[in-house]
Amino acid sequence: QVQLVESGGGLVQPGGSLRLSCAASGRIFSINDMGWYRQAPGNQRELVATISRGGSTNYADSVKGRFTISRDNAKNTVYLQMNNVKPEDTAVYYCNAAVRPMFTYTWSTYWGQGTQVTVSS
Repeated sequence: QVQLVESGGGLVQPGGSLRLSCAASGRIFSINDMGWYRQAPGNQRELVATISRGGSTNYADSVKGRFTISRDNAKNTVYLQMNNVKPEDTAVYYCNAAVRPMFTYTWSTYWGQGTQVTVSS
């Protein structure tokens, strides 16, 4: 079984910073792309940023220049550094990962349970 667990969410003032972490654990053979998504009340889940195993990144236009995604392959962990946050960044943030579990030849996408980020003064 594979699990993704996010941490680091909370309340932050506009203009502040927050760092999210997401650790994958379990019977993992390999992890390919990892990413962060978010969902605000009444909205659909949307892409925030993705990162390949080799470190290539992709960002939503709304977070470019403010958020940075990174990963530590040795720790099976992906991070999201959020700087200069805005009230519109308020959402539940989910991480996901494309994982090949041990003893299989197939890839599956796994999701974390989500962590709440609230930007408010």
